[in-house]
Amino acid sequence: MHRSWSTEDMPDRQGRLAVVTGATGGIGYVTARELARAGAEVLVTGRDAGRARRAAERMAAEAPGVRVRPDLLDLADLSSVAGFAQRMEHAGRPVDLLVNNAGVMAIRHRETSKDGFELTFATNHLGHFALTGRLLPLLLAAREPRVVTVSASLARSPMAELSDPQSTHRYHPMAAYAKSKLAGVLFTLELQRRADAAGAALACVAVHPGTSMTGLQRHAPAVVRALARLALNRLIGQPVEQAALPVLYGATAPEAEPGGFYGPTGRFEARGAPGPVELPLLAGDAELARNLWETSERLTRVRYRWPQRDG
Repeated sequence: MHRSWSTEDMPDRQGRLAVVTGATGGIGYVTARELARAGAEVLVTGRDAGRARRAAERMAAEAPGVRVRPDLLDLADLSSVAGFAQRMEHAGRPVDLLVNNAGVMAIRHRETSKDGFELTFATNHLGHFALTGRLLPLLLAAREPRVVTVSASLARSPMAELSDPQSTHRYHPMAAYAKSKLAGVLFTLELQRRADAAGAALACVAVHPGTSMTGLQRHAPAVVRALARLALNRLIGQPVEQAALPVLYGATAPEAEPGGFYGPTGRFEARGAPGPVELPLLAGDAELARNLWETSERLTRVRYRWPQRDG
């Protein structure tokens, strides 16, 4: 069923508003452009206003007629997240799709965000937790709202455990990344459970893009980046255009089920057509997910406001 899925299989998105984080390059850029090509109006967000503007201009040149708008959003700065959400709330338009894509990886030494959190965890998880919560009223005002959170196959790694989510006691670049990506899956499943309990028609999906050379590798040494480019794009991985397909599948395919996890279905899930993939083992730990949720609420000071069920 999923062998030949491509952007041509995307349903029409006319009349829908999509927000894509980290849309200035890589998978986020392709995701935003293709959603716009399918008819959606897309907010192209990035932590640098100039880059966001140039990305939107480039999309408009590559796909004339698309509706894309740049906006400033730094996921590592909770005041930036709040400011973006306030602008969206002031506009008052329902948000049909939120793609939590922005991320950082392999920062060599432990750094902290403006708010004092470990930078990888802050960007990849806490910022998206806060953004989704602040946009929740606009999402629930849409007819068929969907939240897609981009994880990674590394979420299944033994490094991906959350006893020390901010790597306070011991920091390893890839372990910090793995933790943040497991957090993304746990967040997705807990968000779906809470939406279901509230009777909210919100579909929450986690995806992983397989293996590809994107801007995420920018913190690695130059020699490592060169070798990675060869291996990831030509030998075991796939170009970024294909790596974006699982994200687009999770964002638009009617068969992408709430609470599902989707990625490439080829060998080692490094490449191939998008489809259902196995969840990380720890994703089944509902208590771990609840604890992560409560920790995220405490750190971000964002509480989700669900509608009251009748009766």
